[in-house]
Amino acid sequence: MSRLQLLRFDHAPALLAFERENRAYFAASVPDRGDRYFAGFDERHAALMAEQAAGLCFFHLLVDGDGGGEVVGRVNLVDVADGSAELGYRIAERATRRGLATAAVEEACGLAFTRYGLTALRAVTTLDNAGSRAVLARTGFVPTGDVDLDGRPGLRFVCNLPVATV
Repeated sequence: MSRLQLLRFDHAPALLAFERENRAYFAASVPDRGDRYFAGFDERHAALMAEQAAGLCFFHLLVDGDGGGEVVGRVNLVDVADGSAELGYRIAERATRRGLATAAVEEACGLAFTRYGLTALRAVTTLDNAGSRAVLARTGFVPTGDVDLDGRPGLRFVCNLPVATV
């Protein structure tokens, strides 16, 4: 069973491996992080940890309990303010179609409400990312409008917490 873990400093090597291993796969549906992300990864990781310590963001790794503790995804809550945050997530290519994204987003919604005191989450996805739209719909997010994501048409979503999951 996979579970979310709050990002720690010692997660850096596993997180970097996850991002490198899935870079091309992610770039097919979301903007590529670029070479600078990987070249400056240690500094970026330290900056993320500082943001998390300040309560501005909450970064989570989805760790596969059945697969030796490997990172199979991330679920992040960013831009925390006024009781809400933006949800973002990504699942490793080799771990797709197993319900992990839905379970991870459900778990993140629960954490957002019970641990972080949030009352709403926002998310965006491109129109051509049917899988992401389905995950958001299954986990209580409703579309609220159109958005342009680096030149690609997309949708904005919101989820009021707590949400009853299916």
